[in-house]
Amino acid sequence: MESLNINQMKEVIELAEKMIKGAEVLKNIQDIDIATTPKTAVYKEDKLVLYHYDRETPPTIKTPVLITYALVNTYKMLDLQPNRSYIKNLLKGGTNLYLVDWGFPTKADSYLTCDDYIDYIDHCVDFIRKETGHNRINLLSICQGGTLSVIYTALYQEKVKNLIPHVTPIDFSTNDGLLFRWSKNMDFDNLVAGYHGLIPGDFLNIGFEILKPMIKLQKQQNLVNIIDDKDKLLNFLRMEKWINESPAQAGECFRQFMKELYQQNKLVKGELVIKGKKVNLKNITCPLLNIYATEDHLVPPASTIPLNDLVGSKDKTLYGFKGGHIGVFVGSKSQNELSPAVIEWFKEHDK
Repeated sequence: MESLNINQMKEVIELAEKMIKGAEVLKNIQDIDIATTPKTAVYKEDKLVLYHYDRETPPTIKTPVLITYALVNTYKMLDLQPNRSYIKNLLKGGTNLYLVDWGFPTKADSYLTCDDYIDYIDHCVDFIRKETGHNRINLLSICQGGTLSVIYTALYQEKVKNLIPHVTPIDFSTNDGLLFRWSKNMDFDNLVAGYHGLIPGDFLNIGFEILKPMIKLQKQQNLVNIIDDKDKLLNFLRMEKWINESPAQAGECFRQFMKELYQQNKLVKGELVIKGKKVNLKNITCPLLNIYATEDHLVPPASTIPLNDLVGSKDKTLYGFKGGHIGVFVGSKSQNELSPAVIEWFKEHDK
């Protein structure tokens, strides 16, 4: 066996010192807090909680904003760390901000459908309308929550002033991205039955990891590089905490979403029926700010961009964010570019 040269020995010693320091840093980290921006629960229904974010000063953007996140993972991505929080940026920009926390479904929720989640959104919207005195609200949404919000707006356009979906799948006919290709031939009936009506959050997380098979190795390498830096390590751990706080999915809603949208593309075809009504995207006539990520491997641009041609809105803007699915909310570019652009758009459409 060849002996180590001087440079290699130095590298080994430096790595050992780094790991020792990292162990001390880890030992001194007591809590990993995420979603720390102050808020108050103002409405509850089943597992759902509607939060209103606290403000020290009156909002300068009059129309209230409701955030609807995806059913997958939790809204806490939007408020992951104090210095990179989409929530804080929206508040600083002057919004009167509400957010839907879907909670963690259990077996009792197995039979909830997309129709039920549209009802939940409607109940939250009506609560905000009553509480604020505004007949219409701004609906800001993310990923799957964006799809639900688009459907909601098509059914209840009279209650929505402005629609702002982020990285939202709409046209499921695309073959861009492994997730869209895989879903075409999966047997979701057997999948839901096999999990007895409740799809575990871990099942979905494993699927997301397979989409990027080298991600675990990359995480390990990143962890070694930052392990002796408390701030960077905390941010790494916050992300891991968010990933592992994955709620299960109500089986019937999951089945409906995957079969009727991913496989049959009924939303774009005008064949999706919710609450006994066909969802017609041309019924959406409010101003639209449609935000997609150019490097999104989960929701490719080809799925998001078509929304602008499908709605009946005359005032519609397509915003291409140069980054990935999660970078839209936590990257420095999001803080410096996207957040200010969204706030400015709100101000221009607050009349």
